[in-house]
Formats: sequence, C-alpha cells, structure tokens
Amino acid sequence: MKPGLSLRVSQHLALTPQLQQSIRLLQLSTLELSQEVEQMLDENPFLERNADEAPREEFGLEAADTPAQPDEYSSDDAIFSGATSVSSTSAEGQNDAETPSASADEPDWSGDGTVEMAPNDAEWGGDAPARNRNDSEGDEADATELARSHESLTAFLHRQALALRLSEIDRAALRFLIESLNDDGYLEEPLEELAISLAGSEDLEQIEELVHRFTVAQRLLQSLEPVGVGARGLAECLTLQLKALAADEDSEIDPDAVQTALRICQQPLEMLARRDIRRLTQLCGDGEERTRAAMALIARLEPRPGRRFADVERNIIIPDVIVRKAGRANGRDGQHNFVVALNPDVMPRLRVHDIYAGALRGHKGGEGHQGMQQRLQEARWFIKNIQQRFDTILRVSRAIVERQKSFFTHGELAMRPLVLRDIADELGLHESTISRVTTAKYMSTPIGTYELKYFFGSGLGTETGGNASSTAVRALIKQFVAAESPAKPLSDSQIAEMLKEQGIECARRTVAKYREALKIAPANLRKAL
Repeated sequence: MKPGLSLRVSQHLALTPQLQQSIRLLQLSTLELSQEVEQMLDENPFLERNADEAPREEFGLEAADTPAQPDEYSSDDAIFSGATSVSSTSAEGQNDAETPSASADEPDWSGDGTVEMAPNDAEWGGDAPARNRNDSEGDEADATELARSHESLTAFLHRQALALRLSEIDRAALRFLIESLNDDGYLEEPLEELAISLAGSEDLEQIEELVHRFTVAQRLLQSLEPVGVGARGLAECLTLQLKALAADEDSEIDPDAVQTALRICQQPLEMLARRDIRRLTQLCGDGEERTRAAMALIARLEPRPGRRFADVERNIIIPDVIVRKAGRANGRDGQHNFVVALNPDVMPRLRVHDIYAGALRGHKGGEGHQGMQQRLQEARWFIKNIQQRFDTILRVSRAIVERQKSFFTHGELAMRPLVLRDIADELGLHESTISRVTTAKYMSTPIGTYELKYFFGSGLGTETGGNASSTAVRALIKQFVAAESPAKPLSDSQIAEMLKEQGIECARRTVAKYREALKIAPANLRKAL
C-alpha cells in the first residue's frame, strides 16, 4: 500500500469556552453557584458585587415581595416509625446544675453504675458539669435547638466527658472511642481492631492492655447521653435503653414488659422485624399479651441515638423559584392563576468594575494589555451566562406550572404525566438542557417546596384511553394504605385491583415498586400488633 494524500470535508460542533461555562453554570445547584461566584470574584479583578439592586422586572421578580423561607427534609426509620428517645438530658443551661463532689481519680462502678463527676477538669478543657440520665428536673434537650447550634454528637459527648474525673490514659481511651463513633452513635469497629490500629498487630501485650482500657472506656461512654450511644449493634442499643427504663424508679412503664422486651432483644432481630409473635412468645416464655406489649415498647425506642444530632444544615433547601397564587379561582375548573418568579435571595448581583475597565481602555497597547483584556471579557461572559442561567430556569418553571396547574390547586392526585421532551419541545430547547435545569433546583409553592424534577413522571394507561401520572398513582396508593384496616392491611394485589376500579391499569409489581419508593412496609409488617 502506497501512502497518499486526500481531502475530506466534514462538520463538527465546537464548544467555545463561554458555551462550556454556560452549560456548567446551568447544572450547578444554588450552593455550588454561590461557591463559583465567590471563586470568580477572588480570581477576576474586573468582577465585583453590585451594591445596587438588579432590575427585578428582567427576571419576573416584580411579584416576589418576600423571599421564601427554607424548608427542611426529615426522614424516619422504616421499622421504628415515629420513634422518640427514651430519655434525654438538657443540652443547655448546664451551669445551673448542681455540681457533684468527687474524691477519687478513678470512676466508681459500685452501686447503680453511676460515675462520680468533677466540676473542673482542666485537662478536658473547661467546666461542663453533666446531669444524670435519670434527672427528670432537667430541661429536655430539643433537637431543633441542637440543630440550630450545629452541635455534633461527638461535641455533645466530649462536653459531658468534661465532668468525668478520670486518669489520663482512661480519658484518652474515652476520647478515642467518642471519635470512633459513626453518625448514628454506634461503635462499629471491635475493640480489638481499634487496639491493633494503635499498637500494631505484633505487640500482643500492648493490644491486651488497650482492649482492657477500651472496655472500661466503653462502659463510661454507654453511661452518657443519649441513651444507647456506644452500642456495637442495634440489639445492644435497644438493651441499653431498656435497662435505663428498668432503672428509672419514676417510670410508669410496666416492669414485666421491660423484662420481656430485654429477652426479645436477646433473640435474632429478624423475628422482631417480621413480628413473629408466636415464635417470640415460645422463646421468651411469656404470654402473647405481654409479648405484644413488649414489642410495642421496643417500637418506641430510638434505634439511632445520634439521629437528633445530625447536621440538618445540609438538608436546608433555599428555593430557586417562588410560585404564588394570583387572584381568585376560575369558575369553570376551580383553578387559580399563578405567578412564577425567581427568588431574589439566590441571584448574585455582579457587574464589571468601572474603574479597572476605564483604566484598561486608557492604556491600550501597554504591557500585559492583551491578558487583562481577556480577563475583562471573561467577567462579561460570566455575568451574561449567569443571567442566561436564571432566565432558562424561569422559562422552564413557568412551563411546568402551566402544565401542572391542577397539582397546585388540588394536590398530588391531580398531577399530570409530564416528560422532559414535552417542556423541551415547548421551549425549543434540548432535553439535556431541561435535565440540567431541573436537577438540584427547587420551587416554593403554596403547598410545599419541591425539586423541579418532582413534576415529571411517566404515565399509566387508563380505561378511557388517557394517562395517569405515576405521582398521582403513588398518592392513591398512599391514600389506600392510610385508610386500610390495621388488622387486615391491603396486599399489593388488592391495591392493584382497587386502582383498576379507579380506571388505572397498574400491575402488582408496579404497585410493589411504588410502595417501596414511598417507604411503605409490606402487608405482613403493617399488620397491627
């Protein structure tokens, strides 16, 4: 084969730097955009914040009088729904507590297992007397206040440990275990592995000494609040809480039910999850009625002691778009008109620095002029791309609200089927653009705050030949389950038949998929105790 030359004509799309930046800014969330703006302000001298308010009518802000308040997400454990902490202690007002006296350097494990406390232990960093876990006079720690102060579980435990009078090595062991807890308050790694990570695998004598110290420190850790912290598994966590109930003389809970619950926790937890009352009754040797009472008591316990210390700040959502009702509902269909506007609080107000731009124009041809001219152009591109980002979000949001007016008026049951292509065709945009716009962008509405992707869903066929939104079908399933008899919960097949009676063709497997997405337990687990 001989080498040769040939000509070929072809077309290809080249992404310019400004187009690449526009695409990247479009898919950023509000927080990510704020970080991007701060970085650009630091890097580009021609960019500055605009102290004057940007033109509101340019982005449809004339109707947005007040910014929407951020909503918060919350999640409950599937098995322990509505679980509350068995006992709690005040996270504030610690200085008002009486300071117990302590006369020994080592913890005293005699008696009821309480530990002597010292008011001032400079080695822990200051004063922080802790209350006893059974102190009913103390104010109950409020999870919301803890979240607002951003106090983590480890910080809360370290603050309690300030008051423990310990030797230096035991104090170090306790601190190490506190730092080894996961977010739920569990000590996942075995003590032997923790010891090996410090001493290495060859020094057996040092490992044995560390395991002994960690064992003492773990008992100290489990005596702190919240009850159940430092457990190595769910069974131990529940057992610690039940023992705390049994030791509480002021508790009104039946002691026999507590003892039965302790015996249940010694059995495989799979039987408790399946609510196998017959098998648990045989293994525990108690009557069926007492077993039911014990299982109900366990369901009230907190399976995740560190839940109320979770950093909820990361779950706070500031909406990008605000939707408000405008005027009265129409007489024909009872629907309102809605005004859609951008949230002014999330819009960065930027401009090109006039003094620097003027100085650059007055020194044309100087050294470094071309590089500075390029930085000036970058600042203009950045401002234009941000404006285009918010303009696209507003256009897409208005199209969604127009398509889903029934949802804003009547709720989830009135949600219409909607796919990305519908909005893309209407606005003359690509589906990928609509996908970027609806990712991590939120809309505040009169009935709640939702991600823009929430308004999109596939459709299921109906007997009339139309389509029902999958969101509406999930809302119907939730409604059916809420109205079912606790003694005879609905199976997936029965729910599918009920949907068919409503004119919606939905297979049993589809019902099971939607039920799992809604975090609704199967029928056998929903059966009342």
